[in-house]
Amino acid sequence: MLRRPLPLAILLFILVETLFLIRLSVPHQPVFDETHYVPAARALVALSGPANVEHPLLAKWLIALGMRLFGDTPFGWRIMSTLAGSTTIVAVFATTWLMTGRRRPSLLAAALTLLGFTVYIQARIAMLDGFMLAFLTAAIAMAGWTLRRGGWWRWGIVAMLLGCAVACKWLAAPYVAFAAAAFVIFKREDPRCFPGLTIIPALAILGIVSVATYFLTFAPAFFYASEPMTLARMLPVQLDMYERQTQVLPPHTYQSSWWTWPLLIRPIWYLYEPADGAQRGILLLGNPAIMWTGLVAVAACWWGWIKSGSPRLFAAGSLWIGSLAIWAAIPKSLGFYYYYYPSSVFIVIAIVAALDHWRARTRGWDVALLAIAAGLAVYFYPVLSAQALPDAGAFRHWTWFSTWV
Repeated sequence: MLRRPLPLAILLFILVETLFLIRLSVPHQPVFDETHYVPAARALVALSGPANVEHPLLAKWLIALGMRLFGDTPFGWRIMSTLAGSTTIVAVFATTWLMTGRRRPSLLAAALTLLGFTVYIQARIAMLDGFMLAFLTAAIAMAGWTLRRGGWWRWGIVAMLLGCAVACKWLAAPYVAFAAAAFVIFKREDPRCFPGLTIIPALAILGIVSVATYFLTFAPAFFYASEPMTLARMLPVQLDMYERQTQVLPPHTYQSSWWTWPLLIRPIWYLYEPADGAQRGILLLGNPAIMWTGLVAVAACWWGWIKSGSPRLFAAGSLWIGSLAIWAAIPKSLGFYYYYYPSSVFIVIAIVAALDHWRARTRGWDVALLAIAAGLAVYFYPVLSAQALPDAGAFRHWTWFSTWV
């Protein structure tokens, strides 16, 4: 039993944060959706007025904080994203420890999350998704702690973290409902779960605190020089965001359907052009060894739950399925692979849960998967980290399929 995970979690945070900071400023130009969010953050630094109004404010405020602390430079744009990425990896470590109570699967989960490519890339770009997932994974870890230890204050922190996740990007909103459903299911299956908490008050706290937290993140908008927020405008602003989120958009080169994301059919080149004196590329792609193995693991989790009734397997499988099912239901006219970002992390939890459940039969499988994933990370590293490439046709070395171009 791992009795003191905190020192290990702190060390893990320092190690991955150091890795994310290496060559963070390369390229010295906006990458992909940084063209939207860096100007929006500048507007927030200046409190000049609304910008990028189709999304809530919190993630853009965090980008702006990095710019206030470190300057309006590529490092300043991206520094807060690195902290979000490090938080995500530590939260996965914590969640796995709470599920298994063992050091080996917890460290494996952290390693596979890092080697999965997507966290590394999103931790080094000023986009909203990294912040959303950091709050979301932190909420999941805190919910796991609350399941064991109880405490209204812990449950209140879960609600606050979920509210912050929604305040980064609306994609997190369904997870508030997932948290409510999970609480009811676990509490009814085993009343010893969430000790000291009862269903109706817990659901009320979850709803009230998460919604209040979300709206509180709009407070700085009341101080805009132009079109400042008012209480009367608060709800109309939300309706305007909804209309913008659901509008029909023209076709895009990298658009893809939600069912293609787990299969890695259409990843996205965040960058592929001359930059900083060389040809460079950044390919948002999940590590094939992890993403494809994860599909087997999700199926195994569900099969194991049906056979044994294991709540851990149910939770691990449901988390990934729920994260993908959101996209089958929400009214978005276009889909992109980066929407799979939360699922690409949750699939690691399914892998580790399955390996731990059947550890007597799968001895050594974790080491083999880790070795293959690490080998692929080395292979893909030049187009994960914007290394200088030999020429404009270098992308062919990493594009296994025509749809990856």
